[in-house]
Amino acid sequence: MQVKEILRVKGSRLLSIEPGGRAVDAVKTMAEQNLGSLLVLDQQRMVGILTFHELLGALAKSGGALGDLKVRDIMVANPLTTAPDTEVNDLRRTLLESGARYLPVVQDGKLLGVISFRDVAKAVLEEQDFENKMLKGYIKNWPA
Repeated sequence: MQVKEILRVKGSRLLSIEPGGRAVDAVKTMAEQNLGSLLVLDQQRMVGILTFHELLGALAKSGGALGDLKVRDIMVANPLTTAPDTEVNDLRRTLLESGARYLPVVQDGKLLGVISFRDVAKAVLEEQDFENKMLKGYIKNWPA
C-alpha cells in the first residue's frame, strides 16, 4: 500500500495558516475542524507545519496563555515530507524514527495532503482485516 492510496480514501482537505497568524487562531481552527495539525503557508508555499505538540509546548512555556504569539515562533519550519508513492511500511519507519505525527505529502513541489500517524494505523488495520477475511474465506472453501 502506498501513501497515495491512504490520501485517496482520507481525502486531501488542506487547512492552513500564515506564519504571521496568531497561535490562538490556529488553536481555534484546529479545535473547530478536529485537526491535529495545520500547514503553514506563505504565499501558497509551505514553510512549516504547526501541530498540537508545538502548541502544547508553547502553552507550557508561557504558563498557559498564548497571548499574541505568532505561528512562525512555534511552527516546525521546513518539515519532513513524504511522496505519494512511498510505501506504508517505509512511512511507518519514518514516522517512528523522526517522532513526527504528521507528514505533508508533496509531489513535484505540489502539496497534496497531510498524512497522520492515525491515518497510517487505520489503513494498515483495514488492510489486515481485509486480508484476514480473504484468508478465512479461502480456508473455509478449501476442498476436503
